[in-house]
Amino acid sequence: MLYPHLNGRRVILASQSPRRLELVRGLELDPVIWLKEVDESFPSTLKGPEIAEYVTRLKAEAYLDELEDRDVLITGDTIVLLEGGDLQKPHDRDEAISMLQRLSGKTHTVASGIAVTTREKGILSAVDTCEVTFKSLAPELIAHYVDQYQPLDKAGAYGVQDLIGFAGVEAMKGSYFTVMGLPTHLLFELINNLKS
Repeated sequence: MLYPHLNGRRVILASQSPRRLELVRGLELDPVIWLKEVDESFPSTLKGPEIAEYVTRLKAEAYLDELEDRDVLITGDTIVLLEGGDLQKPHDRDEAISMLQRLSGKTHTVASGIAVTTREKGILSAVDTCEVTFKSLAPELIAHYVDQYQPLDKAGAYGVQDLIGFAGVEAMKGSYFTVMGLPTHLLFELINNLKS
């Protein structure tokens, strides 16, 4: 058994993202899904990757009172960082197109936070970053992608595992899974940190 220390424990994933679920299952974890509305606003003083870790911890705090003694909660958050600003989820088609136009032909950073929370250990969190370079994206490709893939649930208005990733990503420095929305290597580490 890969995780004997999880025997008899309930693993919970607090995310509606099918991509995060797929990645957690890729680590041979089989979580139940819990969902609730969480205010994801953050102090304006926060910058860069620390935003993703702050929001990840915020999500964990929202569930803390509901956890039972043997529960293991997983939360995560992803943001796209470009030229000193942060791109979160677009509100509509126009904003999604605008975000992709801004990313076109440039290198940006994707930051994904991850947290593992238990009643005995509290919130254990980490953040990972990956640099992604897009080639120039044709307006027709951007419009087609936004209309067909509806990326309104994705930070920066794109999924690297979708058409825009296949057609547009020229280079990547870091973990592909971090860009997908969950740094699997850090989650594996945090899960195993529960042993001690």
